[in-house]
Amino acid sequence: MTARARVRAPELIGKGGWLNTGDRQYTLADLRGRIVILDFWTFCCVNCLHVLDELRELEEKHRDTVVIIGVHSPKFVHEAEHQAVVDAVERYEVHHPVLDDSELATWKQYAVRAWPTLVVVDPEGYVVAQHAGEGHAHAIEKLVEELETEHAAKGTLRRGDDPYVAPEPVATHLRFPGKALVLPDGGFLVSDSTRHRLVELEADGETVRGHFGTGERGFADGGREEARFSEPQGLAVLPDGRIAVADTVNHAIRALDLTTGVTTTLAGTGRQWWQGSATDGPATEVDLSSPWDIAWFDDRLWIAMAGVHQLWTYDPGTGTVGVAAGTTNEGLVDGPGDEAWFAQPSGLASAGDRLWVADSENSALRYVDLEGAVHTAVGTGLFDFGHRDGPAGQALLQHPLGVTALPDGSAAVSDTYNHALRRYDPRSGEVTTLATDLREPSDAVLVDGDLVVVESARHRLTRLRLPEEAVRVAGRAHRTQRAATEVAAGTLRLDVVFQAPAGQKLDTRYGPSTRLLVSSTPPELLAEGSGPGTDLSRDLVLADGVTEGVLHVSAMAASCDDDPANEYPACHVHQQDWGVPVNVTATGASRLPLVLAGMDEQG
Repeated sequence: MTARARVRAPELIGKGGWLNTGDRQYTLADLRGRIVILDFWTFCCVNCLHVLDELRELEEKHRDTVVIIGVHSPKFVHEAEHQAVVDAVERYEVHHPVLDDSELATWKQYAVRAWPTLVVVDPEGYVVAQHAGEGHAHAIEKLVEELETEHAAKGTLRRGDDPYVAPEPVATHLRFPGKALVLPDGGFLVSDSTRHRLVELEADGETVRGHFGTGERGFADGGREEARFSEPQGLAVLPDGRIAVADTVNHAIRALDLTTGVTTTLAGTGRQWWQGSATDGPATEVDLSSPWDIAWFDDRLWIAMAGVHQLWTYDPGTGTVGVAAGTTNEGLVDGPGDEAWFAQPSGLASAGDRLWVADSENSALRYVDLEGAVHTAVGTGLFDFGHRDGPAGQALLQHPLGVTALPDGSAAVSDTYNHALRRYDPRSGEVTTLATDLREPSDAVLVDGDLVVVESARHRLTRLRLPEEAVRVAGRAHRTQRAATEVAAGTLRLDVVFQAPAGQKLDTRYGPSTRLLVSSTPPELLAEGSGPGTDLSRDLVLADGVTEGVLHVSAMAASCDDDPANEYPACHVHQQDWGVPVNVTATGASRLPLVLAGMDEQG
């Protein structure tokens, strides 16, 4: 057994209390004898949603020895609302206890720096591993098996019932619907995301005509009662009349033929795209990553690939997919498609000469022109958000998930975390508010001059008359509430900590197995050290006179099973992006450790 550092796990505290426990409040002492996996997540974060899916199999397989606890640590103001966390736990089918850490108390105690982060606590209450980002489920399962063996032999392992208590189900026609489409006869097709199906409604937006899909999570083609989806979102009409569906958690694009009721697969394999995977080719042979919305624009189906911060396209003529814009780096950078950065693009709308993009994590409205270049209409980046109208350069949104092209050339934005419908007018350059008191609007469609809004957290469609004069909101501005890291002036040593999981080694068969990309906001923060490289450690030089900013760090490492007898070892990719707010002070640290996997032995 490999010797491990022994660090006592801090207590679990959260002002919002516990969910999924039948109102019981837990302490670490209550969980002594069990292997505890803390999943630090926030529901806006698509990478966190990926980890929820990665953990499902482990959670079921080791249910009598492992307790997974989701520590919900908000980024946006809306995510600190307790009811919003309650909704998210149901929406994403979180079947383990969740601590609502609305003030980031436990986040700070565990020195977490990124969403998602997984921390493993052994049966004696010691932290034995930390992993940031996605792709760690295999390593954690191996560690769990080692801990089970070790602590069973010591007599410190306690098997028992799962502390999860399911909430009472609620009867509604829709449950956290995602997107909507107007049908030729005036009815609606709605992606009923949490129930893994599509629902067809009458023109009143309430009466159910029928549904497509079994309602159980899965990936299967077939008729109305045979097809399976997994948290479907975006919908778009193809030139042949079929409905394309962004089948988000299946990492696929499906096609529904309304005349036959049959669903087929257009693109995707059911596997999630990872760095190094193909970025173009035959559509059903290329992996995708959390496609959130789709729209027909410039003779192709455009895909908001939220999971990798890109836009892809599907060409039905050739049956191929490929990257159209975005580098996979998370942030807000305009320019040619192959240089632009996005942050979880989640809403698309075609408007003739431009494709509107709701860029959710940037709290931004972007657009792509017919030459493929990316522009920003509203928004400044990952850390500034709020509800403020006025000139677009000063206006603020909060995690918008949808956008709708209006007949006059303006765009209506489903400003999800502000519970509002906003409007951007390119002619005046102004942002106004069309409606408030919506509940997590995620999409809207135009019907006879009105907007029908998908109120996701109210489980319904709501019809709004477009006002002649929009409501004006003076403004609320917010910044991400994570405390800044104090660093010293001059040289800052950046160490991305990565320890290959037990039984694995770095994969160097095709060159360097690690990658590091560093940038900053503002760019002037770094005098030296920005750019790509293969070493996970680097000296950064902070510029004189710049006292605060954000360091953007993207790291990737590939490891494979270390078994010489195996000609085709299983390999795994570990990756994470960090945005680290920093303040330059006289007493600040000269080293910045970021744990990708393992433990920081110098910490």
